[in-house]
Amino acid sequence: METMKPEITLPPREAMSLGAQKMRDFYAHKPDAPVYQQEFGFYVLDRWKAEGHIGADAAESNLGGLFGYDPPGKYFLGNLGWCEAGFTPLFEEKVLEDQGNYELVQDFAGRGVKYFRGRRNGFMPEYVDHPVKDQKSWEEKCLWRMDPTNPDRLPAIQKTLAEAKTAAAEGQIICANLVGGYMYLRSLIGPVELLYLFYDDPRLIHRCMEAWFRLADTVYARMQEEIVFDEVFIGEDICYNHGLLISSDMIREFLFPYYQQLLSNVKGRQRDKTRTLHFQVDTDGFSDAAISLYRELGMDYLSPFEAASGCDVIRTAGEYPGLLIRGGFDKRILAAGKDAIDREVDRIMPVMKKRGGYIPTCDHGVPEEVSFENYLHYRRRMLEFA
Repeated sequence: METMKPEITLPPREAMSLGAQKMRDFYAHKPDAPVYQQEFGFYVLDRWKAEGHIGADAAESNLGGLFGYDPPGKYFLGNLGWCEAGFTPLFEEKVLEDQGNYELVQDFAGRGVKYFRGRRNGFMPEYVDHPVKDQKSWEEKCLWRMDPTNPDRLPAIQKTLAEAKTAAAEGQIICANLVGGYMYLRSLIGPVELLYLFYDDPRLIHRCMEAWFRLADTVYARMQEEIVFDEVFIGEDICYNHGLLISSDMIREFLFPYYQQLLSNVKGRQRDKTRTLHFQVDTDGFSDAAISLYRELGMDYLSPFEAASGCDVIRTAGEYPGLLIRGGFDKRILAAGKDAIDREVDRIMPVMKKRGGYIPTCDHGVPEEVSFENYLHYRRRMLEFA
């Protein structure tokens, strides 16, 4: 007879780190609580370095003191991809063709990608090929890389577990983040080709999703022997600037059965049966149509609310009072000057702080057009709500 493992419980609040306390107040949707301070990311660091505002060796991870970010309140488990499949091993990265000012490269996900020569980051490259064309290419190139029993996965999982247990002892949110089904399929097949395969070879799509589920469920079962999850978080990017990229019927047919089973299995394995399991979806574009749809699975947290596509955190907060929200500060306004920044801060922050359940960040990485002076002004204003 199997021995029941002891329950894993949260530390008392007084034993939690400051970052963990603020983050847990966010997840608890505590009204008027101090707002957790962080940023989504940066594309502007090279400019600020060239202008002498930050050191030449400065990285995103050491900007907290300068901009008043809170200490860590959340630990990401990773190990299962984000914008691409969680392959082990990865594809060999190599130059396939010299095209003068450009290079055609095979990337770590097996895609053919066209880059500027000597520059791989800070812009959107051109994807010209993807590894999966049919059942044969799926099996030969990708399926075996999704094997959850591959011993090469173990060192990273063991390292993650050790770090996660330290974070959990501080009361941090333990987040099981992984590539979402649509993002995963798109990285395997390509955004246009995928649309055809939904109709031409639905069996292949399901086989790809079965492998996605098997890998995630096996890895999470191993992790849940030692830790409790607070959140499952998928990188989905299933919207564009007018709404969903595929129909709600397709989402329910090809994605939801696998999400539903994974969430059910995770909940059933939790060693703290009182713990709420949050479900976050990350999608760019105009995401309003995704909210009611993904809430069918219990989604209670959405990000990053891209303002240029028509998202508005104030509107959504009114329509969905219980929804956790992160993002939504228009990156274009950060480049428009202090008066524009003040107007947007004053429009958003008093309402959202009073409501609770909101973490303000730029709605994507801070772009190159944003001056250091403007961003510092933005941060000073945000710290009024910290």
